[in-house]
Amino acid sequence: MSKQRLSKVLANCGVASRRACEELIFQGLVKVNGKITTLPQTQVDLKIDQISVHDQLIGDIEDKVYYLLNKPTGYVCSTRGNSSSKPVLELLKDENKRLFTVGRLDKETQGLLIVTNDGYFAQKVIHPSANISKEYLVKTDQEVTHDHLVAISHGTLVEGAFVKPLQVQKVRRATMKIVIGEGKKHEVRVLLNAAGLKVKELTRIRLGNLLLGSLPVGGWRPLTEKDKKLIFSEI
Repeated sequence: MSKQRLSKVLANCGVASRRACEELIFQGLVKVNGKITTLPQTQVDLKIDQISVHDQLIGDIEDKVYYLLNKPTGYVCSTRGNSSSKPVLELLKDENKRLFTVGRLDKETQGLLIVTNDGYFAQKVIHPSANISKEYLVKTDQEVTHDHLVAISHGTLVEGAFVKPLQVQKVRRATMKIVIGEGKKHEVRVLLNAAGLKVKELTRIRLGNLLLGSLPVGGWRPLTEKDKKLIFSEI
């Protein structure tokens, strides 16, 4: 193997997404031949260089795997949980791969989540230039009125930026669907709170043109090549 950027090699080995690998390097958690390296562009070759993360040597490049997971509530999209939550990757612990989630769903949000060891693929999905929409099913604490839909459609400030949903639709008395674009942290919850609605249950049901479908909560399945293409297409 010819030399490649350290961040790319880490991502290809399934350590994390390319961006997350860069953060690990910046934080001084990566060593090359026993020395801390803080430059993601450092050129390395797995055949001749020893690379460790958290003082654990990484192996050869793993076969790429891709999974669709129906995340339950109470799980977090990080490598460690705490007394009140579990890491969602525990649900795939029998796969024996260094997996990570593509993007995040907060602890109280359930639904469609992609899990992989392919950093390049993960970056393609989460990068804003991909323009991948996300659709959520939301159950609220009261009947959704026309005024609520109008208020949500007009948008609000989220993390200091003004955002508007791409689509808002009432489904039943207290249930609605909302489609967002890039997605800020807690965007759907903030949009509904600004309109006077409290979210009781939030489920991501679509990513691009990939649907969650009937996959049970906590269940997962491998992504097909068709599935991966659907993520980058739109309804």
